[in-house]
Amino acid sequence: MPPTGESRANFFTDLIKFSLVALLIVVPIRLYIAQPFIVSGDSMVPTFHNGEYLIVDEVSYRFEEPARGDVIIFRYPKDPSKYFIKRIIGLPGDTVALANGTVTITNTENPDGFVEHEPYLMDAQRTTERYTVALGEGEYFVLGDNRPASSDSRSWGVLPEDNIVGRAFLRLLPIAHAAVLPGAPRAE
Repeated sequence: MPPTGESRANFFTDLIKFSLVALLIVVPIRLYIAQPFIVSGDSMVPTFHNGEYLIVDEVSYRFEEPARGDVIIFRYPKDPSKYFIKRIIGLPGDTVALANGTVTITNTENPDGFVEHEPYLMDAQRTTERYTVALGEGEYFVLGDNRPASSDSRSWGVLPEDNIVGRAFLRLLPIAHAAVLPGAPRAE
């Protein structure tokens, strides 16, 4: 028996209701809680590779401050329409010094400085350049894990806190490398 006009009207009414409910649920989640991100480029190799699909946690930094070692997604300061992924190395109030392949952090808790332990780097990814920067309030120093192939705070300056979108929360693809908080520093 062919559908009647009334059953078609019910179908379209139900479809509209379903669509509205879906929008009311999906849009706020996408805008304020989590969003997808696809890694582009080699600046974070070996931690992240080109084409990997991530979910970005946009909520956590509303309740806690970004931490040293967090992998974050942010709007590129020189062109906010572009999104980058890097690792936080320096926090507000730190002085970050790069020399001979090591990163030294000086701050009020460590006035003599400490060498940042970076187990995610391979020796070939360390650079021998020299660079020093003092971070002010709301400023972060970010670097790619693949230093020779990374456009980061060394080339375009400090990252303003307002540009941070969130942290890498889930790696969904490739499935073989799926992980929660991928790239998070491991305790040793």
